[in-house]
Amino acid sequence: MLPSSLKLSRVATATVARTARLGLTSFKLSSSSPYRLIHDGIIKSPNANPVALQMIDYALSLAKSQKSDESHAQAMLVLEQCLSSQSSENQDVVTHNSKGMVLLAMSSLLSARGSYDDAMEKLQNIQDLIHSHLDVRALVGLNLEMGNDDTSSVLADKCLELLGKVELKNSDEGSEVASARAKAIKGLAELVQGNLESAEPFFQGFLDNKGCIGNAALSYGEFLHATRNFSLAKDFYQKVIHEVAKKKDFTDIRALAACNMASEEVLLAATCALGQLEVHMGNFGNAEETLTSALNRAEQIFGSRHPKVGVVLTCLALMFQHKAKQEHSSSLLIQEGLYRRAIELLKATPLDLEVNSTMRCRMDVIALARGGYAETLCIQENRKSEGEKMKRWAEAAWRNRSLSLSEALKISDSSNRMPVVDARICRAL
Repeated sequence: MLPSSLKLSRVATATVARTARLGLTSFKLSSSSPYRLIHDGIIKSPNANPVALQMIDYALSLAKSQKSDESHAQAMLVLEQCLSSQSSENQDVVTHNSKGMVLLAMSSLLSARGSYDDAMEKLQNIQDLIHSHLDVRALVGLNLEMGNDDTSSVLADKCLELLGKVELKNSDEGSEVASARAKAIKGLAELVQGNLESAEPFFQGFLDNKGCIGNAALSYGEFLHATRNFSLAKDFYQKVIHEVAKKKDFTDIRALAACNMASEEVLLAATCALGQLEVHMGNFGNAEETLTSALNRAEQIFGSRHPKVGVVLTCLALMFQHKAKQEHSSSLLIQEGLYRRAIELLKATPLDLEVNSTMRCRMDVIALARGGYAETLCIQENRKSEGEKMKRWAEAAWRNRSLSLSEALKISDSSNRMPVVDARICRAL
């Protein structure tokens, strides 16, 4: 527990007691709640304790609105009290769903602050509950973000297996959404490893699949983008942005998502991906506007010093770099400022430290940022040696199998693959 938790325990306990006294009649959630109970519309489901949902909403709103260590600790205490208030004797669906939602909320708060191991522990606890597949999608996402690609692939297979069992019993819209998400998370795991051909079968039928929404639609859009189907990719990115921004309802428990798969992060990643697509299409005005919107959204969600802000800044810096090359203009000061800030926020290791296999988290984006920064330095005669050193480091850190770093840093009409930075998992596809 966090050091400040003791002094906050009385406040949290009072909050829990006050919330519990409200009961069912006063249960009401804010339409602008930061996480909207992990997935929009789930609050309308009758299969969860409304008092628990209200406590979750309060905790998430508190943590997200203040973004401080104190508010985070207080929010976690509220959630811990909420979890402990759920009867351990009851094995009914409502109790299991309520516990699962609390654990999803806790894992989301922990992962947003970089506590990935603790977040995964909360997700793994869901395996004892009825809807045990809920944790797997988020576990895949966190492992992808940490660079644990083999583990991600195994977990994605497990997700497919679990949801295959669900499909045997159900054929409703909720199971269709869950099925699409399971296939999409496996496709994403293949995309991260550069296996476009292996990823393709998991996206078959998505074009007319009603379950292809949210995360699934975003991953499919990224696949289309990476394979240069720009027009269709744009349609899917815009579809995701429209659906999530409008808070389209998904009232099935199987549509829940957490951590980097939650709706807030999906909206951020879709906006960031759309901005990159505009760059690749040569629409630099639209690209700058869209990426600036993504930057503002990242700062609203995480605060101005979060690594995911660094991810979007990297995409912005690359946009200015591509624009300068295509228009034969100069924006070195802007590029350098963006790259330096991005590298700082991404918490990149010092250049003097040799790249090794333990450096995984966000390394794709760090390599892109340092590789792009190196290019801006190398064209300046008095800083060329500094740029060459940074370039060597970035090339050693780059692990994408389908593209070299130099290919990822340039837009080529002859290449049949395009690099796409996924802001959910901080990886280059």
